[in-house]
Amino acid sequence: MYKILIRPIFFLFDPESIHHFTFSAIRLISKIPGIPALFRLIYNYKDKKLEREVFGIKFPNPVGLAAGFDKDAKLVDELGNFGFGFVEIGTLTPVGQPGNDKPRLFRLPKDKAVINRMGFNNEGVDDAVERLKNRKSKIIVGGNIGKNKVTPNKDAVSDYIKSFKALYDHVDYFVVNVSSPNTPNLRELQEKEPLKELLSEIQHVNYHMPEKKPLLLKIAPDLSDHQLDDIVDIVQSVKLSGIIATNTTISRMNLKTDSSKVESIGAGGLSGRPLKDRATEVITYLNTKLNGEVPIIAVGGIFTGEDAVEKLKAGASLVQVYTGFIYEGPAIIKNINKRILKENL
Repeated sequence: MYKILIRPIFFLFDPESIHHFTFSAIRLISKIPGIPALFRLIYNYKDKKLEREVFGIKFPNPVGLAAGFDKDAKLVDELGNFGFGFVEIGTLTPVGQPGNDKPRLFRLPKDKAVINRMGFNNEGVDDAVERLKNRKSKIIVGGNIGKNKVTPNKDAVSDYIKSFKALYDHVDYFVVNVSSPNTPNLRELQEKEPLKELLSEIQHVNYHMPEKKPLLLKIAPDLSDHQLDDIVDIVQSVKLSGIIATNTTISRMNLKTDSSKVESIGAGGLSGRPLKDRATEVITYLNTKLNGEVPIIAVGGIFTGEDAVEKLKAGASLVQVYTGFIYEGPAIIKNINKRILKENL
């Protein structure tokens, strides 16, 4: 029903406007008695064989929602009703910021893709914390953290640590995001020495907390093999709990959408179907280099159960969807879980 009736209507409107409308609609509908239970009945797919223990956390199933969809932790409970095994909020910054100028979100239906240059728009970590304090479900939540746009890279560690400390009691794992292409100079922090210093400082704080939380790094798909080797070295030396591969790409290769339209959209990170193969390549490379000893969360171009199985066979422990969720609708989670179970993975 989603792809036949709802999606065609949604795609008639501006992507960001319909995103906010959908949020409001889900929140409103979920307040009707019986609706959350109905969503769970329709979309949840439970089986003991789907459970995964990854970096010390027991996940009810391996399908999560990637960061960027619920930046401000406004729908954590409601999204849990659709069958996600976990939800990642953010990217959150210490101080709320509006992000980049609109329009900044664009669909490429021919490619089943999205281009965004949101720029870490969020209401700030403290607002998200207040919402997390009031959540009712026990769904696993990851906290994706970044730096404010006005914070120079030399002071970035302070931003990450502020958000880490604020979220510590309210999320189950952390993700350090230095791979978004939409915050000026942010990707410079992926270079070996700045990244190692940043992660070491955050990990130092982590080790001095009452309980060490899993700390993951989200990387770009545009890294060279040499840069991926640096990532491997950093992950091992800093003792990170895992990697999320991958963020959006700045590449525009092999798109079906007319090149003039793509050029008119301009800068931004591309997500969706065109990212599928590159994300799998990165996962395979990292898993091989790390001897399968560091968990990888796969994200990028996952639209079907087969796509998820491909990522798991490449070495991922968990998968996340974002653009696939937009194009396929909430049934995507159940469909992926059913296929994973069928493959006995």
